Amino acid sequence: MNPVPPNPTTNVPAASGTVHPTPAAPGTPAAGSPTFSPLYQQIKALITQSLQSGEWKPGELIPSEVELAGRFKVSQGTVRKAIDELAAENLVMRRQGKGTFVSTHHEARAHFRFLRLVPDEGVPHYPENKIIEVKRVRAPADVARLLDLKSGDAVIFIKRVQSFDAVPTIVEEMWLPGLTFKGLTAERLVEYKGPMYGLFETEFGTRMIRASEQIRAVCADAGAAELLHTAEGTPLLSSERVSFTYGDKPVELRRGLYLTAQHHYQNELN
Repeated sequence: MNPVPPNPTTNVPAASGTVHPTPAAPGTPAAGSPTFSPLYQQIKALITQSLQSGEWKPGELIPSEVELAGRFKVSQGTVRKAIDELAAENLVMRRQGKGTFVSTHHEARAHFRFLRLVPDEGVPHYPENKIIEVKRVRAPADVARLLDLKSGDAVIFIKRVQSFDAVPTIVEEMWLPGLTFKGLTAERLVEYKGPMYGLFETEFGTRMIRASEQIRAVCADAGAAELLHTAEGTPLLSSERVSFTYGDKPVELRRGLYLTAQHHYQNELN
């Protein structure tokens, strides 16, 4: 297996696979212009590059810590620390007695990583989807800015209602970069029965690894009230989320309205 090409931003190995921190020029102060990162962080960056390039696909077993240590010419402990961080960030998943696997949105536990609305009573479960609209449009200026696109670039717009136990609870509008998700249609979304992020991962090679979200309280306007079968003016929870793939690249803008009569937003703070 060939070593991963170097990444100049992280001072990672050259072709030999040996990690060498970049020395500072004589007389250069350490503060203000750092040129060194801990060895395990450099190994973490190399493993992330392999994940991003698709060397190891979602759900696949990655090489053992011993194999990776040999590949990168570092200690097994250094590799273990790098993988610890990747596991904490949900990029990989350890399975006792089996090894470390690339995380995938098809895992049951992944379904609730980005869905934070849980019932006040009972066990959390995934909602039923009803697609209202899917179309290819030009990105409005605010959408383009959040997705790091140019105003007017093609985006896929999706609107759907999600229901829990046949009760409409979430109205969502999503914008996806048109180039990345070329070919995504309403028919494909309707026929696909798994989580939407699983579809993005499997058919479009795009894996959501983190998200930034803003939440506020709003009142239901006429359109939201009709879709949620509630009265106009009903208090709703409004969220705006930008999801990112590898390299901190934004690949989804999602705006949702949540009816919280029987549900609440739950987040674990560490």
